[in-house]
Amino acid sequence: MRTTWMLAGLVAAGGAVWWWSPSCAAPEVVAGAPRVEGHFDGPDTARPHLQVALEPVASGIAQPTDIQAVPGQPGLLAVLDKEGEARLLDLKAGRLTDWLKVAVNARSEMGLLGVAFHPKYAENGRFFLSYNPAGVQQTRLAEWQGPSDPRTGAPHEVRVLLEVEQPWANHDGGQVQFGPDGLLYFGLGDGGAADDPKGNGQNRNTLLGKMLRIGVEPEGGRPYTIPADNPWVGQAGARPEVWAWGLRNPWRFSFGPDGRLWVGDVGQNLWEEITVVGRGENHGWNRREANQCFPPGTACTAVGLVDPVHVYGRDAGASVTGGYVYQGDQVPELKGKYVFGDFASGRLWALNPAQPDQVWALGTFPIYPATFGVGHDGALYVGDFREGRILRVVATKTGR
Repeated sequence: MRTTWMLAGLVAAGGAVWWWSPSCAAPEVVAGAPRVEGHFDGPDTARPHLQVALEPVASGIAQPTDIQAVPGQPGLLAVLDKEGEARLLDLKAGRLTDWLKVAVNARSEMGLLGVAFHPKYAENGRFFLSYNPAGVQQTRLAEWQGPSDPRTGAPHEVRVLLEVEQPWANHDGGQVQFGPDGLLYFGLGDGGAADDPKGNGQNRNTLLGKMLRIGVEPEGGRPYTIPADNPWVGQAGARPEVWAWGLRNPWRFSFGPDGRLWVGDVGQNLWEEITVVGRGENHGWNRREANQCFPPGTACTAVGLVDPVHVYGRDAGASVTGGYVYQGDQVPELKGKYVFGDFASGRLWALNPAQPDQVWALGTFPIYPATFGVGHDGALYVGDFREGRILRVVATKTGR
Protein backbone atom coordinates (compact mmCIF):
# COMPACT_ATOMS: atom_id res chain seq x y z
CA MET A 1 0.00 0.00 0.00
CA ARG A 2 3.06 2.20 -0.15
CA THR A 3 5.16 1.66 -3.28
CA THR A 4 4.16 -2.00 -3.06
CA TRP A 5 2.04 -4.07 -0.69
CA MET A 6 3.85 -3.77 2.64
CA LEU A 7 4.93 -6.93 4.45
CA ALA A 8 1.99 -9.22 3.71
CA GLY A 9 2.33 -9.13 -0.03
CA LEU A 10 5.89 -7.96 0.36
CA VAL A 11 8.73 -7.00 2.58
CA ALA A 12 10.88 -4.18 1.23
CA ALA A 13 14.47 -3.85 2.38
CA GLY A 14 17.39 -2.08 0.81
CA GLY A 15 15.45 -1.49 -2.39
CA ALA A 16 14.64 -5.19 -2.86
CA VAL A 17 11.13 -6.52 -2.78
CA TRP A 18 10.45 -9.93 -1.23
CA TRP A 19 7.07 -11.39 -1.98
CA TRP A 20 5.09 -13.48 0.46
CA SER A 21 1.80 -15.26 -0.23
CA PRO A 22 -0.22 -16.45 2.76
CA SER A 23 -1.54 -19.99 2.63
CA CYS A 24 -5.08 -19.70 3.92
CA ALA A 25 -7.31 -22.59 4.84
CA ALA A 26 -10.77 -22.88 3.33
CA PRO A 27 -12.97 -19.98 4.47
CA GLU A 28 -14.75 -20.71 7.72
CA VAL A 29 -16.56 -19.02 10.55
CA VAL A 30 -14.50 -19.18 13.72
CA ALA A 31 -16.97 -18.08 16.40
CA GLY A 32 -15.60 -18.82 19.83
CA ALA A 33 -11.96 -18.60 18.77
CA PRO A 34 -9.61 -17.01 21.34
CA ARG A 35 -9.44 -13.25 21.34
CA VAL A 36 -6.33 -11.57 20.04
CA GLU A 37 -4.73 -9.33 22.66
CA GLY A 38 -2.45 -6.43 21.91
CA HIS A 39 0.38 -4.77 23.78
CA PHE A 40 1.90 -1.31 23.94
CA ASP A 41 5.36 -0.60 22.61
CA GLY A 42 7.49 2.05 20.96
CA PRO A 43 6.00 5.55 20.80
CA ASP A 44 2.64 4.25 22.06
CA THR A 45 4.03 3.75 25.55
CA ALA A 46 3.89 7.53 25.97
CA ARG A 47 0.31 7.87 24.67
CA PRO A 48 -2.90 7.50 26.66
CA HIS A 49 -4.03 3.87 26.41
CA LEU A 50 -7.48 2.57 25.62
CA GLN A 51 -6.88 -1.13 25.23
CA VAL A 52 -9.18 -3.31 23.13
CA ALA A 53 -9.19 -6.95 22.04
CA LEU A 54 -9.87 -8.48 18.63
CA GLU A 55 -12.40 -11.29 18.39
CA PRO A 56 -12.03 -13.56 15.30
CA VAL A 57 -15.31 -14.08 13.43
CA ALA A 58 -14.07 -15.67 10.17
CA SER A 59 -10.86 -17.03 8.67
CA GLY A 60 -9.45 -18.19 5.34
CA ILE A 61 -10.34 -14.96 3.53
CA ALA A 62 -6.94 -14.71 1.77
CA GLN A 63 -5.91 -11.05 1.81
CA PRO A 64 -9.11 -9.12 2.67
CA THR A 65 -9.44 -5.68 1.08
CA ASP A 66 -12.94 -4.46 2.01
CA ILE A 67 -15.72 -5.20 4.53
CA GLN A 68 -19.18 -3.70 4.00
CA ALA A 69 -22.54 -4.32 5.65
CA VAL A 70 -25.22 -5.44 3.17
CA PRO A 71 -28.10 -2.94 3.37
CA GLY A 72 -31.40 -4.36 4.56
CA GLN A 73 -29.79 -7.63 5.68
CA PRO A 74 -28.90 -7.31 9.39
CA GLY A 75 -25.90 -9.36 10.41
CA LEU A 76 -24.70 -9.87 6.83
CA LEU A 77 -21.30 -8.57 5.71
CA ALA A 78 -19.74 -8.58 2.25
CA VAL A 79 -16.03 -9.40 2.43
CA LEU A 80 -13.70 -8.85 -0.56
CA ASP A 81 -10.27 -10.32 -1.12
CA LYS A 82 -7.41 -9.16 -3.29
CA GLU A 83 -7.54 -12.21 -5.57
CA GLY A 84 -11.01 -11.33 -6.89
CA GLU A 85 -13.39 -13.25 -4.65
CA ALA A 86 -16.21 -11.78 -2.57
CA ARG A 87 -17.98 -13.71 0.16
CA LEU A 88 -20.95 -13.21 2.44
CA LEU A 89 -20.38 -13.48 6.16
CA ASP A 90 -23.66 -14.25 7.95
CA LEU A 91 -22.90 -13.44 11.56
CA LYS A 92 -26.26 -14.65 12.85
CA ALA A 93 -26.18 -18.04 11.13
CA GLY A 94 -22.43 -18.49 11.56
CA ARG A 95 -21.99 -19.09 7.84
CA LEU A 96 -19.51 -17.88 5.21
CA THR A 97 -20.58 -18.41 1.60
CA ASP A 98 -19.36 -17.48 -1.89
CA TRP A 99 -20.99 -14.45 -3.50
CA LEU A 100 -19.11 -13.50 -6.66
CA LYS A 101 -15.75 -13.77 -8.36
CA VAL A 102 -14.03 -11.35 -10.70
CA ALA A 103 -11.03 -12.09 -12.93
CA VAL A 104 -8.48 -9.57 -11.70
CA ASN A 105 -4.92 -8.47 -12.22
CA ALA A 106 -3.66 -9.01 -8.67
CA ARG A 107 -0.08 -7.88 -9.27
CA SER A 108 1.42 -5.72 -6.51
CA GLU A 109 -1.42 -3.60 -5.05
CA MET A 110 -3.98 -4.50 -7.69
CA GLY A 111 -6.97 -6.80 -7.33
CA LEU A 112 -10.57 -6.56 -6.13
CA LEU A 113 -10.42 -3.42 -3.99
CA GLY A 114 -13.83 -2.01 -3.12
CA VAL A 115 -17.61 -2.42 -3.06
CA ALA A 116 -20.32 0.18 -2.51
CA PHE A 117 -23.99 -0.66 -2.19
CA HIS A 118 -26.49 1.72 -3.80
CA PRO A 119 -28.44 3.80 -1.25
CA LYS A 120 -31.57 1.98 -2.47
CA TYR A 121 -29.92 -1.43 -2.69
CA ALA A 122 -32.69 -3.05 -0.64
CA GLU A 123 -35.07 -2.06 -3.46
CA ASN A 124 -32.94 -2.34 -6.61
CA GLY A 125 -30.08 -4.76 -5.83
CA ARG A 126 -27.50 -2.41 -7.40
CA PHE A 127 -23.92 -2.21 -6.20
CA PHE A 128 -20.57 -1.01 -7.55
CA LEU A 129 -17.20 -2.75 -7.63
CA SER A 130 -13.73 -1.28 -7.98
CA TYR A 131 -11.16 -3.70 -9.37
CA ASN A 132 -8.22 -4.14 -11.71
CA PRO A 133 -9.40 -6.39 -14.56
CA ALA A 134 -7.25 -9.32 -15.66
CA GLY A 135 -4.99 -8.86 -18.65
CA VAL A 136 -4.64 -5.08 -18.42
CA GLN A 137 -3.17 -2.51 -16.07
CA GLN A 138 -6.11 -0.29 -15.29
CA THR A 139 -8.68 0.46 -12.63
CA ARG A 140 -12.30 -0.28 -13.44
CA LEU A 141 -15.47 0.93 -11.73
CA ALA A 142 -18.43 -1.22 -12.71
CA GLU A 143 -22.09 -1.57 -11.77
CA TRP A 144 -23.37 -4.99 -10.72
CA GLN A 145 -26.84 -6.18 -9.90
CA GLY A 146 -28.42 -9.09 -8.10
CA PRO A 147 -31.17 -9.90 -5.62
CA SER A 148 -31.45 -7.55 -2.63
CA ASP A 149 -30.81 -10.59 -0.45
CA PRO A 150 -27.54 -11.73 -2.07
CA ARG A 151 -27.86 -15.18 -0.48
CA THR A 152 -30.74 -16.00 -2.85
CA GLY A 153 -29.04 -15.62 -6.23
CA ALA A 154 -25.89 -14.74 -8.13
CA PRO A 155 -25.19 -11.14 -9.20
CA HIS A 156 -23.87 -10.10 -12.60
CA GLU A 157 -21.97 -7.14 -14.03
CA VAL A 158 -24.28 -4.66 -15.76
CA ARG A 159 -21.98 -1.98 -17.18
CA VAL A 160 -18.64 -0.25 -16.81
CA LEU A 161 -18.79 3.31 -15.53
CA LEU A 162 -15.14 4.27 -15.58
CA GLU A 163 -11.76 2.90 -16.60
CA VAL A 164 -8.48 4.56 -15.65
CA GLU A 165 -5.12 3.45 -17.02
CA GLN A 166 -2.50 2.72 -14.35
CA PRO A 167 1.11 3.50 -15.33
CA TRP A 168 2.39 1.22 -12.53
CA ALA A 169 0.88 -1.56 -10.45
CA ASN A 170 0.88 0.19 -7.08
CA HIS A 171 -0.92 3.13 -5.46
CA ASP A 172 -4.32 2.20 -6.82
CA GLY A 173 -6.43 3.41 -3.90
CA GLY A 174 -9.61 1.75 -5.09
CA GLN A 175 -12.23 2.24 -2.40
CA VAL A 176 -15.75 3.37 -3.33
CA GLN A 177 -18.42 4.68 -0.95
CA PHE A 178 -21.69 6.51 -1.27
CA GLY A 179 -21.66 9.74 0.66
CA PRO A 180 -24.52 11.19 2.71
CA ASP A 181 -25.39 13.21 -0.41
CA GLY A 182 -26.20 10.00 -2.31
CA LEU A 183 -23.24 10.42 -4.66
CA LEU A 184 -20.41 7.96 -5.23
CA TYR A 185 -16.92 8.83 -3.99
CA PHE A 186 -13.96 7.01 -5.51
CA GLY A 187 -10.37 7.30 -4.24
CA LEU A 188 -7.48 6.82 -6.66
CA GLY A 189 -3.75 6.83 -5.93
CA ASP A 190 -1.16 8.75 -7.91
CA GLY A 191 -0.42 5.94 -10.38
CA GLY A 192 2.45 4.31 -8.54
CA ALA A 193 6.20 3.90 -8.71
CA ALA A 194 7.69 6.31 -6.13
CA ASP A 195 7.80 10.09 -5.69
CA ASP A 196 4.87 10.57 -8.16
CA PRO A 197 7.18 10.78 -11.22
CA LYS A 198 4.37 11.89 -13.52
CA GLY A 199 3.20 14.63 -11.14
CA ASN A 200 -0.33 13.27 -11.09
CA GLY A 201 -1.13 14.45 -7.58
CA GLN A 202 -0.85 18.10 -8.60
CA ASN A 203 -2.39 17.70 -12.05
CA ARG A 204 -6.15 18.28 -12.02
CA ASN A 205 -6.41 17.05 -15.60
CA THR A 206 -5.91 13.42 -14.54
CA LEU A 207 -8.05 11.27 -12.26
CA LEU A 208 -4.99 9.78 -10.54
CA GLY A 209 -4.10 11.11 -7.09
CA LYS A 210 -7.66 12.30 -6.55
CA MET A 211 -10.91 11.82 -4.73
CA LEU A 212 -13.66 11.59 -7.35
CA ARG A 213 -17.37 12.33 -6.89
CA ILE A 214 -19.97 11.20 -9.42
CA GLY A 215 -23.60 10.24 -9.78
CA VAL A 216 -24.26 6.70 -10.95
CA GLU A 217 -26.95 7.36 -13.56
CA PRO A 218 -26.04 7.85 -17.26
CA GLU A 219 -26.11 11.41 -18.54
CA GLY A 220 -25.18 13.13 -21.81
CA GLY A 221 -23.49 10.10 -23.33
CA ARG A 222 -21.51 9.35 -20.17
CA PRO A 223 -22.30 6.26 -18.08
CA TYR A 224 -22.32 8.49 -14.98
CA THR A 225 -23.39 11.96 -13.90
CA ILE A 226 -21.16 14.93 -13.11
CA PRO A 227 -22.63 16.71 -10.06
CA ALA A 228 -23.20 20.38 -10.83
CA ASP A 229 -21.46 21.48 -7.63
CA ASN A 230 -18.21 19.58 -8.26
CA PRO A 231 -15.46 22.22 -7.99
CA TRP A 232 -14.16 22.26 -11.58
CA VAL A 233 -17.25 21.67 -13.66
CA GLY A 234 -16.89 23.53 -16.96
CA GLN A 235 -13.32 24.66 -16.28
CA ALA A 236 -10.46 24.00 -18.68
CA GLY A 237 -7.47 22.02 -17.45
CA ALA A 238 -9.37 20.01 -14.85
CA ARG A 239 -11.48 16.86 -14.87
CA PRO A 240 -15.04 17.55 -13.72
CA GLU A 241 -15.15 14.27 -11.75
CA VAL A 242 -12.49 15.55 -9.32
CA TRP A 243 -13.69 16.43 -5.82
CA ALA A 244 -10.25 16.88 -4.18
CA TRP A 245 -6.63 16.47 -5.27
CA GLY A 246 -3.05 16.10 -4.03
CA LEU A 247 -3.52 12.56 -2.63
CA ARG A 248 -0.80 9.92 -2.79
CA ASN A 249 -2.65 6.69 -2.07
CA PRO A 250 -5.98 7.08 -0.25
CA TRP A 251 -6.11 3.65 1.37
CA ARG A 252 -9.56 3.31 2.96
CA PHE A 253 -11.86 6.22 3.65
CA SER A 254 -15.20 6.73 5.36
CA PHE A 255 -17.79 9.33 6.22
CA GLY A 256 -18.27 10.32 9.84
CA PRO A 257 -21.67 10.95 11.44
CA ASP A 258 -21.27 14.66 10.69
CA GLY A 259 -20.66 13.96 6.98
CA ARG A 260 -16.92 14.65 7.01
CA LEU A 261 -14.78 12.44 4.77
CA TRP A 262 -11.93 10.76 6.68
CA VAL A 263 -9.04 9.40 4.59
CA GLY A 264 -5.92 7.43 5.40
CA ASP A 265 -3.37 8.65 2.84
CA VAL A 266 -0.29 6.42 2.63
CA GLY A 267 3.05 8.23 2.76
CA GLN A 268 6.31 7.88 0.84
CA ASN A 269 9.25 7.22 3.13
CA LEU A 270 8.81 9.33 6.26
CA TRP A 271 5.20 10.21 7.13
CA GLU A 272 1.71 8.70 7.24
CA GLU A 273 -1.38 10.85 7.45
CA ILE A 274 -5.03 10.98 8.36
CA THR A 275 -6.77 13.78 6.51
CA VAL A 276 -10.27 15.16 6.30
CA VAL A 277 -11.05 15.77 2.63
CA GLY A 278 -13.38 18.51 1.47
CA ARG A 279 -14.61 20.08 -1.76
CA GLY A 280 -11.85 21.40 -4.03
CA GLU A 281 -9.08 20.89 -1.48
CA ASN A 282 -5.44 20.32 -2.41
CA HIS A 283 -3.82 17.90 0.05
CA GLY A 284 -0.32 18.61 -1.16
CA TRP A 285 1.23 15.50 -2.70
CA ASN A 286 3.85 15.64 -4.19
CA ARG A 287 4.76 19.15 -3.11
CA ARG A 288 4.52 17.78 0.41
CA GLU A 289 4.47 14.41 2.12
CA ALA A 290 1.90 14.81 4.90
CA ASN A 291 2.74 18.29 6.32
CA GLN A 292 6.43 18.30 5.33
CA CYS A 293 8.07 19.58 2.17
CA PHE A 294 8.87 16.93 -0.42
CA PRO A 295 11.49 15.87 -1.31
CA PRO A 296 12.80 16.18 2.26
CA GLY A 297 15.15 19.10 2.74
CA THR A 298 13.68 21.18 -0.07
CA ALA A 299 11.75 24.41 0.29
CA CYS A 300 8.06 24.56 -0.53
CA THR A 301 5.04 26.71 0.11
CA ALA A 302 1.97 25.55 2.01
CA VAL A 303 -0.20 28.25 0.46
CA GLY A 304 -3.37 26.68 -0.88
CA LEU A 305 -2.67 23.29 0.73
CA VAL A 306 -4.75 21.58 3.39
CA ASP A 307 -2.86 19.99 6.28
CA PRO A 308 -3.64 16.49 7.52
CA VAL A 309 -5.35 16.29 10.91
CA HIS A 310 -2.91 13.65 12.19
CA VAL A 311 0.60 12.60 11.15
CA TYR A 312 2.89 9.84 12.41
CA GLY A 313 6.37 8.75 11.44
CA ARG A 314 8.32 5.56 10.84
CA ASP A 315 8.77 4.92 14.54
CA ALA A 316 5.04 4.04 14.65
CA GLY A 317 4.40 2.43 11.27
CA ALA A 318 4.84 2.57 7.51
CA SER A 319 1.46 2.26 5.81
CA VAL A 320 -1.70 3.84 7.21
CA THR A 321 -5.11 2.17 6.90
CA GLY A 322 -8.02 4.56 7.26
CA GLY A 323 -10.94 3.51 9.46
CA TYR A 324 -14.26 4.72 10.86
CA VAL A 325 -15.76 6.92 13.54
CA TYR A 326 -16.90 4.31 16.05
CA GLN A 327 -20.63 4.17 16.72
CA GLY A 328 -20.96 0.72 18.29
CA ASP A 329 -21.72 -0.43 21.83
CA GLN A 330 -19.10 -3.17 22.17
CA VAL A 331 -16.45 -0.70 23.40
CA PRO A 332 -18.25 2.27 25.04
CA GLU A 333 -14.97 4.18 25.53
CA LEU A 334 -14.48 4.29 21.75
CA LYS A 335 -17.84 5.91 21.03
CA GLY A 336 -17.42 8.90 18.72
CA LYS A 337 -13.70 8.33 18.19
CA TYR A 338 -12.10 7.76 14.80
CA VAL A 339 -10.32 4.38 14.75
CA PHE A 340 -7.51 3.65 12.28
CA GLY A 341 -4.39 1.50 12.05
CA ASP A 342 -1.08 0.82 10.40
CA PHE A 343 -0.69 -2.11 8.01
CA ALA A 344 3.03 -2.58 8.61
CA SER A 345 3.21 -2.33 12.41
CA GLY A 346 -0.17 -3.77 13.44
CA ARG A 347 -0.85 -0.76 15.64
CA LEU A 348 -4.37 0.58 16.14
CA TRP A 349 -5.26 4.05 17.38
CA ALA A 350 -8.28 6.26 18.01
CA LEU A 351 -8.43 10.03 17.75
CA ASN A 352 -10.92 12.63 18.84
CA PRO A 353 -12.56 14.07 15.68
CA ALA A 354 -13.17 17.37 17.45
CA GLN A 355 -9.57 17.56 18.65
CA PRO A 356 -7.43 15.36 16.37
CA ASP A 357 -4.24 15.90 18.33
CA GLN A 358 -5.87 13.87 21.12
CA VAL A 359 -4.90 10.28 20.22
CA TRP A 360 -5.24 7.03 22.17
CA ALA A 361 -3.18 3.90 21.56
CA LEU A 362 -5.40 0.81 21.30
CA GLY A 363 -2.55 -1.70 21.14
CA THR A 364 -0.10 -3.40 18.80
CA PHE A 365 -1.49 -6.66 17.41
CA PRO A 366 -0.05 -9.60 15.43
CA ILE A 367 -2.06 -8.59 12.36
CA TYR A 368 -1.72 -6.61 9.14
CA PRO A 369 -4.83 -4.40 9.30
CA ALA A 370 -5.66 -3.93 5.62
CA THR A 371 -9.21 -2.66 5.98
CA PHE A 372 -11.95 -1.85 8.46
CA GLY A 373 -15.70 -2.33 8.24
CA VAL A 374 -18.83 -1.51 10.24
CA GLY A 375 -21.72 -3.85 10.94
CA HIS A 376 -25.40 -2.93 11.11
CA ASP A 377 -25.13 -2.65 14.90
CA GLY A 378 -22.13 -0.32 14.69
CA ALA A 379 -19.60 -3.03 15.55
CA LEU A 380 -16.16 -2.37 14.07
CA TYR A 381 -14.36 -5.10 12.12
CA VAL A 382 -10.73 -5.39 10.99
CA GLY A 383 -9.51 -7.36 7.97
CA ASP A 384 -6.22 -9.08 8.78
CA PHE A 385 -4.16 -9.48 5.59
CA ARG A 386 -1.56 -11.55 7.42
CA GLU A 387 -3.74 -14.49 8.52
CA GLY A 388 -6.76 -13.94 6.27
CA ARG A 389 -9.13 -13.23 9.14
CA ILE A 390 -11.98 -10.90 9.97
CA LEU A 391 -11.90 -9.72 13.58
CA ARG A 392 -14.36 -7.70 15.65
CA VAL A 393 -13.10 -4.94 17.95
CA VAL A 394 -14.31 -5.68 21.50
CA ALA A 395 -13.63 -4.51 25.02
CA THR A 396 -11.06 -6.19 27.21
CA LYS A 397 -11.14 -6.37 31.00
CA THR A 398 -7.62 -5.01 31.16
CA GLY A 399 -8.49 -1.89 29.13
CA ARG A 400 -7.92 1.56 30.56
